[in-house]
Amino acid sequence: MEKVGKQQLIQVIAEKAGVSKKDAGEVIDSMLEIIVEALKEGKTVGLPGFGTLSVVPTKERQAVRPGTTDRITVPAGKKIRFKTATSLQDNL
Repeated sequence: MEKVGKQQLIQVIAEKAGVSKKDAGEVIDSMLEIIVEALKEGKTVGLPGFGTLSVVPTKERQAVRPGTTDRITVPAGKKIRFKTATSLQDNL
């Protein structure tokens, strides 16, 4: 499976939008900053046609330390959940 990195995204956006690579890069950086900040504030981020990002709490749980048989307690925390948009899922 091939990975599409940030530089490839910048190249494609610059070509499709008819803007410079610098401008496209600034837009991507700004968008990512806005998404991260919204998630930090506990907000849900909806990207129409792509999916929804949200922060969900995790419970404290018991686990086994890798490479040993020691039991450890994993503290409660948060994780990011991504729910794919139906239109995207249908097109895959």
